[in-house]
Amino acid sequence: MEVKTTYLGTMIALATVAFGLLAAGAWNKFIADLIGLFLKPGSGVWAELIYALIVTVIGILVIQALGRLSERDVGPRI
Repeated sequence: MEVKTTYLGTMIALATVAFGLLAAGAWNKFIADLIGLFLKPGSGVWAELIYALIVTVIGILVIQALGRLSERDVGPRI
């Protein structure tokens, strides 16, 4: 029975990662298209720099929020 439990856990983890990658790709396209609304076509390197900065800031904010959430759920450490 141990093998089935490990197998199921692995399959759940793989499916979670797969859907996470799909969601990340969808958000990537959305953010790129949204930024494209405000930048003229052919902006080239500058548009890519702005896009990279915005995605970096969003990533930092999400990671910090998740870190705070994990600390709150864990509770005080002994």
